[in-house]
Amino acid sequence: MEHTQYKQNKPNLTAEQQDQITAAAQILREGGTVAFPTETVYGLGADVTNPDAINKIYQIKQRPIDHPLIVHIGDASHLDTWAQAIPDSAWQLASHFWPGPLTLILQRSRRIPDSVTGGQDTVGLRIPAHPVALALLEALGPEKSLAAPSANRFGRISPTTAAHVQEELGAAVDMILDGGACEVGLESTIISFHDQSPQILRPGGITLSALESVLDSPVLLAHNTSQTIRTSGSLLAHYAPATPLKIYSTKHLWNRALALTAQGLRVLIITWSDIGQSQPSNQSIEQFSMPADPITYGQQLYAKLRQFDQAAFDYMIIEAPPEHPSWLAITDRLQRASYNPFDNKQN
Repeated sequence: MEHTQYKQNKPNLTAEQQDQITAAAQILREGGTVAFPTETVYGLGADVTNPDAINKIYQIKQRPIDHPLIVHIGDASHLDTWAQAIPDSAWQLASHFWPGPLTLILQRSRRIPDSVTGGQDTVGLRIPAHPVALALLEALGPEKSLAAPSANRFGRISPTTAAHVQEELGAAVDMILDGGACEVGLESTIISFHDQSPQILRPGGITLSALESVLDSPVLLAHNTSQTIRTSGSLLAHYAPATPLKIYSTKHLWNRALALTAQGLRVLIITWSDIGQSQPSNQSIEQFSMPADPITYGQQLYAKLRQFDQAAFDYMIIEAPPEHPSWLAITDRLQRASYNPFDNKQN
């Protein structure tokens, strides 16, 4: 997924949207919660400085209180209000990629409460590249920012439309702002600067190669076992549908599906290649073809998983993505969505 310059794509808001944003900003000032669109996924927002409002996020999502929240700000000039000891490389990335799907892990300022960071000294910050999100942050003013994880129950599939939020959280949220389908469809890239060395903690909408190109230096890719900073989406099991999901290589895909149908199970095979076109028909197997490029695949992934999760399948079998850096974010999400501590070996 190569970088898109989101700064150049800000359509004007309608009068109705402006009224809704004004109402949403008032709800947030009064300690309420608002679900809002970003270019990545829909977020569940609350005033970062209001402990009671932050607690509502954890309660609504059923989220562990030590799992940190990403903070959304309205302008890069506000960065040193919410963070301190910001390295030059962080400013460089912020200048190039914000607004956009990049979260910087930095030393938090005193204005960030423990409840937002899970008790850590670091905080994740980003500027969302969506006109509704930016207008909401502007309406709140420079002294405010939004703590906003994805607007879904903890560990479940992230929402990419307002309808997904309504289905998932319903009346638990004080207001849902509808900004259409999310442009990227996968969460932001998270990068830390521990010991001044940039390191990707979660791959996302900004690729490794794009980061290295801007910094003109290598960027490390963290492994779960070596991560010392807790971040959003870093658990082994995450983004999961209720229907069991398994990843298999192209070579083993159909054999695994046939083995499951032999047990009387109904199986959906999700592919990105044309392998399914040459396979024999089987009434217990349905096949769906995803796009063969990572950008479009990422845009559709969560919406399709939600759609298929509501169908009467016993298993979803998904073709392993290509082993290419541009597919890192998709591979990451699928591995977490399919994780089973008792059966996590994938062919």
